[in-house]
Amino acid sequence: MVKRFLWLAVAGFLILWAIPQPVEAQDEVVIGIPLAITGIHAKFGEQHHNGYKLALEEILAQGGIRTGVLKGKKLRFHFEDDEGKPEKAKAVTEKLITRDKVPMIMGGYSSSEVFAIAGTTAQYGMPFLSPSGAADDITQKGWKNVFRLNQPASEYCSGLQDFMLKNVKPASMVILFENTLFGTSTAKAMREWCGENNIKVLMFEPYEAGAPDFKPLLTLVKSAQADVIFMVSYIMDAVLLTRQSGELDIDSKLFCGGAAGFALPEYVKGVGKLGEGVVTAILWSPKVKYPGAQEFFDKFSKKYNLAPTYHGAEAYSAAYVCRDVLERTKSLSKEDLNKALSETNMTTIFGPVKFVHYKKFTNQNRIPTLVLQVINGKHETVWPPEAASIKFIYPQPKWKDKR
Repeated sequence: MVKRFLWLAVAGFLILWAIPQPVEAQDEVVIGIPLAITGIHAKFGEQHHNGYKLALEEILAQGGIRTGVLKGKKLRFHFEDDEGKPEKAKAVTEKLITRDKVPMIMGGYSSSEVFAIAGTTAQYGMPFLSPSGAADDITQKGWKNVFRLNQPASEYCSGLQDFMLKNVKPASMVILFENTLFGTSTAKAMREWCGENNIKVLMFEPYEAGAPDFKPLLTLVKSAQADVIFMVSYIMDAVLLTRQSGELDIDSKLFCGGAAGFALPEYVKGVGKLGEGVVTAILWSPKVKYPGAQEFFDKFSKKYNLAPTYHGAEAYSAAYVCRDVLERTKSLSKEDLNKALSETNMTTIFGPVKFVHYKKFTNQNRIPTLVLQVINGKHETVWPPEAASIKFIYPQPKWKDKR
């Protein structure tokens, strides 16, 4: 009889152990974050990871969730490495929802990765706050549970476009771009803008990421003799394209990038003197006049011995939006969290956050973009004038003068 009782007790324990349990404890709210901690986008994932962690430390020091029905609960972020791969992002998102039972998802980096997360959360109606992933499609599917903090790809270059119209006045442009969701969305938006402003697009060329040699393509770019050479590339390609453009002496009025790799500190290190004068679109700078921007930059730099890019600022801001939502929601139900997200109206170090519907976008935040230029070996904010840390250099120095 005793043996039977013990066997039943053990069996009961094993059954309970086998049933997926929520990661959430009674005294905390756990938010699931798929993120490229390893893989080809790990540099960007590191920025996001650090931004989330810094914000969470501050939030916990301030008392966690300070008001509302969840008052007194701590906040915890449960990270899952999706390796920057869409299929892995889908898998870990499903795990977070179905096994870990998190009430809300944040995260992802690349557009392909974020699109996979967004589509998966949409199947469950799970609230999803995306601080990154720029492809227009992410907030053009009508998904009511998907909210994007950062600008869509088609608006990434609004500041750069304003800079070109007022200072460069180009008649022609070459557009090269990685054939990903982000690259394609950004390039198509630039081509459309060129058409609206009577700028002739001499080349519109996608390329495969990670090519060992771009010289055959760049030889065609040189023969086009465009006023502006515009590229949308991640870090490794951005560095190689710049180096090989210098080797081929492909001079133009303006050599510029559409954020991504061109906006990273690693880009400046990777191209050395060849980077002087190169311009890129950018989503954020510590020089902007949003409260706490410079303080965030200083704290992040000191803590991680690494300057934050806009990617770190996105994640840091998303963490505070998350806390704000949890302080306003009526419960942890999907319906209440989605409603609280839709009613967000606050200012972060990344800028104002208010999710609106416009054009084909649903739950999209609208904020302006900036322009960086490499001057004296570092990125400086040069446009718009009211946000500039230094006067821009134009015309750009020729390649031969930068060697």
